[in-house]
This record gives sequence, structure tokens and C-alpha cells, in this order.
Amino acid sequence: MTRLTDAGTRAYPWGMLLRVLILMFVCGPAMVLANDRLVRMHADAALTDSGLLKHILPRFTLKTQVRIEQVAREDAHVVLGTEGRPVFTGLQRTWKIDVRAPDHPGTAKLVDWLTGDVGQRTVASFAPDGTALFGPPEDTAPEVVEVSLDGDAEAGHKLSRTQCSRCHAVDEATRGWGIGSTPSFGILRALPDWEERFSAFYALNPHPAFTQIADVTPPFPIDRPSPIAPVELSLDDLEALMAYVASMPAADLGKPLDHQ
Repeated sequence: MTRLTDAGTRAYPWGMLLRVLILMFVCGPAMVLANDRLVRMHADAALTDSGLLKHILPRFTLKTQVRIEQVAREDAHVVLGTEGRPVFTGLQRTWKIDVRAPDHPGTAKLVDWLTGDVGQRTVASFAPDGTALFGPPEDTAPEVVEVSLDGDAEAGHKLSRTQCSRCHAVDEATRGWGIGSTPSFGILRALPDWEERFSAFYALNPHPAFTQIADVTPPFPIDRPSPIAPVELSLDDLEALMAYVASMPAADLGKPLDHQ
């Protein structure tokens, strides 16, 4: 026993042990908090390919600050598929959520959001061709209404001037600014999927190369830093930007072309 104690003492000097304990005390809560804000989810390929998850997951993150990472089935906290609690219908089937980590706070938030009014309306608002592809389970259909945006539109206008006008014309005063081939906010607002584009813009090229959303996007790779001054926003900033865009008039794109 003495030899083991002596060996342990030599292998772990008291000073080093004290530093390890301090790091565990200081960093432990932060690590737990980070894990609480990350939910690992697996979804059937048909659901992923439909585009629904790209439509709803950024909105969930925007409201809850919980990020979703899609992983293999065996590594998932939750699985969207054929087992568990019904959450919505579409693609000629009922989709269910199988909760594999019921004690995870982020998982609980995801289930509450998907089964609540806001989540159900967000699912129902996914209509890439003008027709809703998904809806609530039978006998639980809520009224389909536009998803509300609670951000500060005035703050969003100011943010768009400082963060977005280097590439986009964000209002009448910035017409002619930025890059000529980049669409203005007014043109983007006129598109039927404008809300999806803005809520997930940081994941759409070329934005990932220079955009960081706190608690959502991973840091830039060490070997691939941002090529320009990065755009750094919080989830509150993103919601403010969306509130501003929702309040602005859409550009008149004219009558669609008639194809013969």
C-alpha cells in the first residue's frame, strides 16, 4: 500500500492535482451548459431530403438557443422516424419522435417546441412550392398562421447597415452599395421562401466562410480563417434582422414569365 501511495504521489504531484481540481470546478459548469444547448438528432433520409429540417431547426435554435446536430442513429438523443410520439404528418406518413435522452434539458425543449403551437405552425408553414408539405397529426390541427417575429426591427435595421451592407443593399439609402450581383434585401423579401433564407443564411454559401452566430455555428477552422472581417451576431441579433426584413416592403419583381 505504501509503494502504491508513493507511486501515486510521484505520478500526480499535489500541485498538479490541485490545478486539476480547480479546472474541474471552474470548467465543469460551462461544459454542462454547453452540452445542455446541443441536441444530437437522427432523422430518416426522406425527412432530411425534403428540406423540412432546414426550415424548422434554425427557427427552433433562434427561439431556444439550443443547437441541433444531426448524427448517426446510435449516437442520437432523439430520433425522428416511425417510433415514439407523433409530431407531424407528411410524405404520406406520420412522423414520430423517439426520445432516447429524456433527462437532457435541450431534448425536452425540442419535444415541447415540436408539439406546441409555435412548432406546429412552423412545420405547417414549410411550403417550398406554395403548398404545405407537412401538417400536424390527426385531430390536433391548429390554425395555420404566419410565424411571429418578436425581434427589434429598428435594431435589425441598424445591424443590417453595419453588418450586411458591404454586400447587400439593405434599404433605399444603400441602393448601389455592396456587390452588384448580390440581391438586395427588398428582392430577397419578395421571394416566397424569404424567411427560410434569412433564418438560416449563415448556413448558406458564401456566408459560412465569414459568419459566426454565437452558440450556433462552430468556430472557424484554424487552417481556414475568415477571408474578410467576420460577421459576428447573436441569436437576438438574428431575430432583430428578421423582424426588420419582415417589416420592409418587398420589391416589385413584376409578373412571372408565361412559358409556352
